[in-house]
Amino acid sequence: MAGPRVADGAGSGGGERVPLSAVDPDSIGGYQLLERLGSGGMGVVYLARSASGGRVAVKVVHAQFAQNEEFRTRFRQEVAAVRRVSGAFTASVVDADPDAALPWMATLYVPAATLSDRVDKRGPLTAAEVLRLARGLVEALGDIHHADVVHRDLKPANVLMAQDGPRVIDFGISRAVDHESLTFTGHIMGTPPFMSPEALSRPREVTAASDIFSLGALLVYAATGQGPFDAESPYLTMYQVVHEPPALDRVAPALRGIVERCLEKDPADRPGLEELARMLDELPANGLPADVQGPAARPSSRWLRPLRGRSSRTLAAVATAVALAAGTLVLADTVDTGSPVDDRPPAASTGSVSRPAPVREAPLPAGWRPWELTGSGSDGETDAVTDCRAYELAVYCNGDGFHAARIDAASGHVDWRVPSTEPGSSSGVDVRAGRVLLRGPASPDGSQREDLMVLDAKTGRNLWKRRAVFTGAVTFFGRAVLSSDGMEEGSLVGRDARTGAELWSTPWPGTGLVCDPMVFADAPYAACSGTPEEGTTFLRLDPENGTPKKIIHVKGVTTAIGVDGGDLLILSSEAKDTPENWFRFLLRVDIGTGHRRTLKLPEHPVSAATLAGGHLFFVQDTGRVTAIDVTTGQQVWSEDTAVDLLGTPIVSGREGAVYLSSYSGRLVALDLRTGRKRWQTAAMGASAWGTTGGVLSIRAGGSLVTRANGSLRSIDPLHPNA
Repeated sequence: MAGPRVADGAGSGGGERVPLSAVDPDSIGGYQLLERLGSGGMGVVYLARSASGGRVAVKVVHAQFAQNEEFRTRFRQEVAAVRRVSGAFTASVVDADPDAALPWMATLYVPAATLSDRVDKRGPLTAAEVLRLARGLVEALGDIHHADVVHRDLKPANVLMAQDGPRVIDFGISRAVDHESLTFTGHIMGTPPFMSPEALSRPREVTAASDIFSLGALLVYAATGQGPFDAESPYLTMYQVVHEPPALDRVAPALRGIVERCLEKDPADRPGLEELARMLDELPANGLPADVQGPAARPSSRWLRPLRGRSSRTLAAVATAVALAAGTLVLADTVDTGSPVDDRPPAASTGSVSRPAPVREAPLPAGWRPWELTGSGSDGETDAVTDCRAYELAVYCNGDGFHAARIDAASGHVDWRVPSTEPGSSSGVDVRAGRVLLRGPASPDGSQREDLMVLDAKTGRNLWKRRAVFTGAVTFFGRAVLSSDGMEEGSLVGRDARTGAELWSTPWPGTGLVCDPMVFADAPYAACSGTPEEGTTFLRLDPENGTPKKIIHVKGVTTAIGVDGGDLLILSSEAKDTPENWFRFLLRVDIGTGHRRTLKLPEHPVSAATLAGGHLFFVQDTGRVTAIDVTTGQQVWSEDTAVDLLGTPIVSGREGAVYLSSYSGRLVALDLRTGRKRWQTAAMGASAWGTTGGVLSIRAGGSLVTRANGSLRSIDPLHPNA
């Protein structure tokens, strides 16, 4: 297994670089961010420039992990570990702030691809390259271990192939040997094909010998393009690491004897670094024999080799038992079992293996407890809240008569509230890159003009304000704000999100048409409509200058719901007299060519529609929820929840669930694969059909925030009745 293509650790110069988007900050700790180098399970790595002009790699922790104090402790430990290590084959730390709202660390930038990238693109290393890699990694581990640090995650994605020798990066799950071992509670941290047996089964007993085992597996991968324990699933790989001999048939004899020693199951039987260095020095000075790398093409499967000599059903059960006994496995490729969440207390032990804990979408905010917020609207209730967005560690809400506010996601505390918002303000709110976008209030002179405001997300300070007659939504895209201004002839407008300055203005394409702006996949679009007989023209706007490109014109009642691959997805009735939301067709329209494919929808989806988690969900007022495959238009499942007036579904692939909230505050969880109801909570009060805000629910990290019956409530979806 090659491992992730982009390293999660700072210092990486490999992987596919990505320009900054609106979700990325402009700077971190005084370092100007230039582009993304990659994103891994724990954070994002940016190429940045210091005040003196030097280039560094800045690793910024994902917001959901920043909320977890256990993870913060790990990150502090990582920073301390890297600072203790200084050598020719490691990337040195330059600066760090593990106590920032989003912890970060800057290391020297190494302009090189990872070993996994190198092997993926060009195949196994040459004999000379393998020997050079091995000697460099032995020296790097010597520097690491000399600082009393164990790396614990030596793998191809954490080795940079610089011109002057390899560099070891990402000490994210390392530990100092003079400190107590730290792991996430209930988790094994690492990548199975390159983990040692003790790291899988006894993680608190890991020593420097574990890095020797990982080095052996990594050298086999470098020489052959395959790991010594690759299998068809991570659980089977774990079993082979712990119990099976390594597959070394494609490794040349000169190297095979060395890696066999490194891959001994018992840590005491592995060579030390000094012995390993001597063994490498005894190899021919001009490199290893040419047959060190096999000519066979690499298999396409990510988990490459089947189990050897056992029934795969038997070994699958054994491997799963090993995994459950050790804890929940954290992988780049998460295995989603789709198992229903059982919120009941565990039964008394009977000696059987317990079911694994469900995998969370994200950790709960640090210090989180179920909370309820009431009395925030002008009428004394949060029914005035009509829209909320979650960003980093907070929830931002706006509404009719509600003073727009930032609410702490952990406690429900109101951090700030816009003092000038008046009753009658609009519902819009959007949050990007530390900025909050609001609409309202409407002008009291009857001109229908509204204020468009952008605030600082942390302080609530007003950054800029513009006034216009807006039609449709106002939202961020890229580093700009998209709106449709209905003044005079009407135009689609892009404004700089930082200053409010107009970047471009595109007139509505025709008399009698009204254009509604939309943003899909962070790109600006517009739907310009007249009567149903006249139909709707769908446009894609150039983000740089607003130049419109016509995608398609469709007659009848239509609505665009999102983008899937290169297709714009449009729901259509294709009849002028069809009531709103009675859509019968799903149109897949190629954004580049306008080619249209019409998919007839099954009988059930006569209701509001939401594109989420790769499916199209229709939610009827009666409580029936139907999932549609957007590729074929076929029904995946349809479930009658018996809970009426449900709102927009929230989908979690990791938790394998679809969450819906009702007007009465009842929360329902459906299995994402089958639609089967997992659980539902009791109602929070009488049904409030017709209230200003309707049903509101959003995901705030690991929690759900819902609005019902005059309250905002925060709930743990894995323990909804806590």
